[in-house]
Amino acid sequence: MKLLIVTSVAEFQKEILSIFKKAKIEAFSRTEIDGYKNTNSVIATRSWFPGEKGGNESLMFFSFTENEKIELLFKLVSEFNENLETNNPIRVAVLNIENYI
Repeated sequence: MKLLIVTSVAEFQKEILSIFKKAKIEAFSRTEIDGYKNTNSVIATRSWFPGEKGGNESLMFFSFTENEKIELLFKLVSEFNENLETNNPIRVAVLNIENYI
């Protein structure tokens, strides 16, 4: 059992849900987060108040899942990121779980 964490800008929600479906990861959670970078991003300039510094609307998905499903998800996310036209790739991290109930 591993903990899978996926983050991205909110605009990629549909694509991430499709990737989860293809990887057969059916149980997961999602939360809205603010993403920050030290450099100016295209998304930040589209806010209603461009003079204010704020985070980008982002999402974090997480799931406790099996390694085989994670391997396929990594492949699908890598393919998605290769064709990206922005500087906001989908990020994925995996943590080992020592014990769980």
